[in-house]
Amino acid sequence: MSDITLRTAQKDDLAALVQLEQACFSGDRLSKRRFKHWLEADNGIFIVARDNHMLLGYGLVLLHQGTRLARLYSIAIDDRARGQGVAKKILAELEVRAAQVGRLFMRLEVAENNAGAIALYQSAGYRIFGEYSDYYEDHSDALRMQKRIRTVGSVSPELVVGYHDVPWFRQNTEFTCGPASLLMAMGCLDAQCELSHEQELDIWREATTIFMTSGHGGCHPIGLALAAQRRGYQATAFVNTQAPLFIEGVRTEHKKSVMTLVDEQFKNKAQAEGVIVEYCELSLSHIEHWLQNNYAVIVLISTYRLDGRKAPHWVTVTAIDDMCLYVHDPDLDEKIQVSFDCQHIPIARDDFIKMQTFGRDKLRTAVAIKRLV
Repeated sequence: MSDITLRTAQKDDLAALVQLEQACFSGDRLSKRRFKHWLEADNGIFIVARDNHMLLGYGLVLLHQGTRLARLYSIAIDDRARGQGVAKKILAELEVRAAQVGRLFMRLEVAENNAGAIALYQSAGYRIFGEYSDYYEDHSDALRMQKRIRTVGSVSPELVVGYHDVPWFRQNTEFTCGPASLLMAMGCLDAQCELSHEQELDIWREATTIFMTSGHGGCHPIGLALAAQRRGYQATAFVNTQAPLFIEGVRTEHKKSVMTLVDEQFKNKAQAEGVIVEYCELSLSHIEHWLQNNYAVIVLISTYRLDGRKAPHWVTVTAIDDMCLYVHDPDLDEKIQVSFDCQHIPIARDDFIKMQTFGRDKLRTAVAIKRLV
C-alpha cells in the first residue's frame, strides 16, 4: 500500500465517504445529508485517510461547547485497508487536533460485542467507565470509554513551565490530602525524601486545624509550611486573608474558638521559625513564577467541581502551560480510578481559577517550597 495521507475532509470526498459508510455499517449510518453538514460545521474535527488511489478511512470528532471533552462520533476503515494501522493513525491524529483546540479528554461509545474496536481503543489508552443499554438501532449495548488526550508538553512543549520529576503519593486517610501533597512536593525536590504513611501522619499532626465542618481537621497552609521548613526546605505560605481559616462552615462556638487559637499559634510559630507568610491575592502568574524558579507548589482547591462536596482539598502542581495547569491529586477512588488517573491531571486555566477559590470568603492559598542550599 502506498503512503497514507491524513488531511481534513473536503467536499470532494463526499461520494467516497457515503460509499464507505454503506460498506462498513449495516445500521446507525451517517447519511449523505449529515456528511454534508459535518464537512461544513465548525464544531467538529473531520479527517480522512487516503493513499494515491482511494479513500482508506475517516474519523469524525464532535466538539461540544462549554465542555473540555471531545467525542469520537464515528470512525470507519475500508476493508481493503484493514490491518495496515489506518484506524490507529486516524485516532492519534484526531486526539492531537482535539488537544490543540483545548480539549482535555476524548470520549467514545463502542458496541459491547465489537471486540476488535474495543481492543484498538484499549491499546491506545482508552478505559471503560460506563455503558449505555439499548444504545444502537439493533438494541445492542454500548461501552463508554475515555482517554486523557492533553498531557504535559503534548501540544506546546516549549511553553511548559515546571514538570519536575514529581512522585505520586496516595493519601491514606480522607483528611491527609495536605500532608500527601506536601510529601509529593518535597519528593520532587529531593529524591531521598521518604514518602511514607508515617511521614504523612506526622505532618498531619503538625499541621492540622483540629476541627473542620465534619470529621477530622484538615491542614492549615502555615502549618504545612512549618512542617516543610522543619524538614529542610525553604517554605512560604501564601494566603489572601489574615482572618482565621476554615471556620465559616463550623457551627459550634467552641470549635471556632479552638480553630482560631490554632490559627494564631501557627502564625506565631511561623514568625519564630522563619517561615514566610505572604498575604496577597493568589494568581496563576504566581504559580508560574514559582515553577520557573524551581519551587514545588501545593495549592488548596474546592472539590465542588470534582465531586459536588465543596470540601477543601490540597493538590500538588506539576506544570503549567498556555492552556492548562497540571496537578497530582493524592485522592484515589479505587472504584473508578487507577493511579495514572490522578497524575498530571490537566485543568484548564479558567477552570482552575474557579476551583482555587474555597468557601463564601473566597479563600485562596498555596505553599511554595524550595530545597535549602
